[in-house]
This record gives sequence, structure tokens and C-alpha cells, in this order.
Amino acid sequence: MAGSSGEHAVSMRLNQYPADPGGGGSTGGGGPDLASSPAEKKAAADTLYNEIEPHTTTAGAWADDETSAVVKAFDAKDGHGWLTSGAVSKAHTTWSEQVQNLVKQLVHDESALRNNNTLLSGTDFGVGAGARKVSVLDTYSLPPEQ
Repeated sequence: MAGSSGEHAVSMRLNQYPADPGGGGSTGGGGPDLASSPAEKKAAADTLYNEIEPHTTTAGAWADDETSAVVKAFDAKDGHGWLTSGAVSKAHTTWSEQVQNLVKQLVHDESALRNNNTLLSGTDFGVGAGARKVSVLDTYSLPPEQ
């Protein structure tokens, strides 16, 4: 209770940001591991392209081979088979689609990292050019000073 020895008052403020909103590290929130320089973005894109995408595709192909073996082993022989064969085949179809979607997302992320600087620079130039177009007011001349 309040005032007893060894206990500390606890308070909470909801109108401010936490001291460490991202949790630190590479786990999120724009922590210190966020790739922001062109070199870091290129390195991240290269890692996606050279490491993560091929390993994901290889893992998916390995699972295809292993699952096909399971489906074949439980498939109907002499007119009798296990229900497991059809269930594993359906589950594998869904899983395979998910792997393909993951690889597509990785390719998209890689492309976004590679094109990010171009996109931002192009936007900056576009905004700059549009900000100083000839105004209708520029056509009016000031009356000569008398």
C-alpha cells in the first residue's frame, strides 16, 4: 500500500510517446537497423535478390518433392487409398500458393528498395518544377511609376 516501505508509486502517462517506441534493434519501429542510405538500400536489395529469394524458392521446391512423395505413398492402390492423400494434396496446393505470393512480395520489396531513391528524387524535381510555373499574375504589369 502507499507509504509502506519497499513499495514504489507507479504512474502512467498516455499523452506522450514511450522512450523507446520501436523496441530497439532490428525488430521494428525504425530502430537503428533501418536501411536509409542508398548504399544500405542497395545492400538490402542485393541480399533479397541473392540470398532470400533463391533460398525461399529452393525451400519451396524441396517441399514440393517431399509432399509429392507423401501424396503418392498414401494414394489409391488397387482402388483403395487413404483420405490423407487428398488432404495433404489440398494443403500443399494452398501452401504452394502462399510460397509463390511470398516470393512475389520479396521481388516487389527488392524492386521498391532499388527504385526508392529514383522515385523520391523524381518527386522532388517534379514538385520543384511545378512550384514555380508561370502564374496568371505574371502577365499583369505594374503601372509605370509616376
